[in-house]
Amino acid sequence: MPKEDLHIKQAAALVVKLEGNSLFSSGNISGAASKYSEALALCPMRSKKERVVLYSNRAQCYLLLQQPLAAISDATRALCLHRPVNRHAKSLWRRAQAYDMLGLAKESLLDAILFINECSQSNDPDLSLRQNKVPDYAERLVKKQMRAAWLFREAAIKHGGVHNQGDGGDIYGPETDDSEWETASESDMGNDGIGDDDDGDWNNDDERKD
Repeated sequence: MPKEDLHIKQAAALVVKLEGNSLFSSGNISGAASKYSEALALCPMRSKKERVVLYSNRAQCYLLLQQPLAAISDATRALCLHRPVNRHAKSLWRRAQAYDMLGLAKESLLDAILFINECSQSNDPDLSLRQNKVPDYAERLVKKQMRAAWLFREAAIKHGGVHNQGDGGDIYGPETDDSEWETASESDMGNDGIGDDDDGDWNNDDERKD
């Protein structure tokens, strides 16, 4: 594709993406998802970084629309396109929440742990661990899924952390919040939202500085 055509398509996709961001901010989640779909149709296939953002943003919409399978699909696409592969923190967090919606504790736990690991290495102020502290919302989800998956149960029994009877007790103490449905953009991640995911403006692949 000629560079001029590439720039035109990227610019058109960016305009539609920004329309989606505006709809998301105003609470029109379904409309935002449609705009991100439209932007994906316009965005050149070679513009992988931009497509990562669009898929991840649409995954966020699907989470809020209670469509976990669609959210998992889009988050996975974003993770596959990202370089390095499977290292896009926001997509990991969104997929962790979607797995949680489906009751898939181990899958959710793995993504939540990977998300925390990415935050520990990130230069993004919205993602980096403040004072080396794991975000409360991520810690809650990890503890919830460890209980659900019964990880480290044998070690807890061995060291007296739980009695081996009945339901096994609660290794990790009381859960302060039964709901893990807060999306990262709505909770402790601050301004994760949709509009500021990764890039401000989009540049040509040849000009982009990662």
